[in-house]
Amino acid sequence: MKRTIARLVGGALLAAGVALTLTAPANAADAAVDVAAPSAAQLSAAQAKLDSAASSRPSNVTGWYVDQSSKSLVVEVHGADAGVAKWAAKHGATDIQVRKVAQAPQPYWSLIGGQAITTTSGSRCSLGFNARIGSSRYVITAGHCTDLGGTWSGTGGTIGGVAASSFPGDDYGVIAVQSSSAQSTPLVDRYSSGGDVTVTGAANASTGMAVCRSGSTTGWYCGSVTGTNTTVCYQQGCIYQMIRTNVCAEPGDSGGSLVTRPSGSTVRALGMTSGGSGNCRTGGTTYYQPVTEVLNRYGMTLYTG
Repeated sequence: MKRTIARLVGGALLAAGVALTLTAPANAADAAVDVAAPSAAQLSAAQAKLDSAASSRPSNVTGWYVDQSSKSLVVEVHGADAGVAKWAAKHGATDIQVRKVAQAPQPYWSLIGGQAITTTSGSRCSLGFNARIGSSRYVITAGHCTDLGGTWSGTGGTIGGVAASSFPGDDYGVIAVQSSSAQSTPLVDRYSSGGDVTVTGAANASTGMAVCRSGSTTGWYCGSVTGTNTTVCYQQGCIYQMIRTNVCAEPGDSGGSLVTRPSGSTVRALGMTSGGSGNCRTGGTTYYQPVTEVLNRYGMTLYTG
């Protein structure tokens, strides 16, 4: 007698000469292996392990975080992801999700009136105001500063090169903001005298007007306008139509912001520190280049708040 060879497949009998239709088990989930998602504590521990190994990360790794929605530890990379999983596993994070980002992150820093700006030669001046022409951004400062040329930097890194400079005759300079990490603001630093003030627009100075100025050498000082349309002559030549004040200043304050005395936390932009006589210990006379001349000449708009 011929024997029928049979075998059991998926719970159904498959015999020679017999056609059978196989069906899934009544409860398909029962047939799958149930893998529990990592707990919040496990994900946090894995993140901590990568934190401790941050200095050895591949150069294409831009960061990592716990994604609560997917219950996973996400490692972000810019460019190829080769070696990322191996690096993570080496340091105890064996189950990661790699995600690519279109652009590597970078630190942001603010361009604020009165703060220090330096050129590649090492000379220091102060930032006056932030302005723009369309989408192009600029820093306005003193012309005897930008006449030094070079690339200029601020408190957080490189700003850019000189776009325009006028000295003597005038005393204004314009630096192109070429760094995407440098953020243009309407702020002026009051140093130890209080929080930053916000520029709401430009104005023309008038005799007797209460004013304050900010600079990277001496900080924030206030006084009043003692004259307008003043000519002041330096060794390099004469400057015309200047604002004269009894507010002190010292070397390094050049280019810094002259503004109206604050009304609450807001001010109007008046000019940039040019030069003068005296100092902030005994007092002095200081002259300022009107900012409206620069704005009108180049069709610039101030950053305001």
